[in-house]
Amino acid sequence: MSGPVIVGARDPRTRGAAIARAAQILARGGVITYPTETFYGLGADAMSADAVARVFALKGRAADNPVPLVLPGPAALDRVARAIPPAARALAARFWPGPLTLVLQAVHDLPEAITGGTGKVGVRVSIHPEAAALAAAFGGPITATSANRSGAPPARSIEALDASIAGGTDLLLDGGETPGGPPSTVLDVTCDPPRVLRAGRVSESEIRAALGG
Repeated sequence: MSGPVIVGARDPRTRGAAIARAAQILARGGVITYPTETFYGLGADAMSADAVARVFALKGRAADNPVPLVLPGPAALDRVARAIPPAARALAARFWPGPLTLVLQAVHDLPEAITGGTGKVGVRVSIHPEAAALAAAFGGPITATSANRSGAPPARSIEALDASIAGGTDLLLDGGETPGGPPSTVLDVTCDPPRVLRAGRVSESEIRAALGG
């Protein structure tokens, strides 16, 4: 039996072709593993209920646990979120790409599994070069949950992936070792004032300053 397909994004000479191949697999409803600014993530087309279901099955993730998304840019906000407050757009302009996940009201046609039944979706624009290039090449929102079984440690390299995760995806995008470290700050902007749900790399004082205090 052949192992998982691994394409290299470390070498600039092969990076473009590797990312293009990964984006094609996403467009066909596949699931990939890709590097992010902290750990490796499981990527799928966030608008495909079947692809998202595969991500949940691979992780053994509880159905009520929402999945964050990576966007190709701030302009894609309207594809996944509605009733976007001015504060959200101001924060996106200030911190994206970067480690700030904004929680917003989800559009009605987003798969329910993404929201975990909450009606809300968490989104960010990644600062990691391969993750950003992948989202741009795909042209839409992709899942950004860590590539590990639920409750297990996240992986910082392809070599550290659990065998069931590596073998269950259609492609492994190898970008080398990821930085690890603190996760993104998760901020709920459906309430006023916005509320920090998870402390991370962007501090509350930076958020307050961006919103004019």
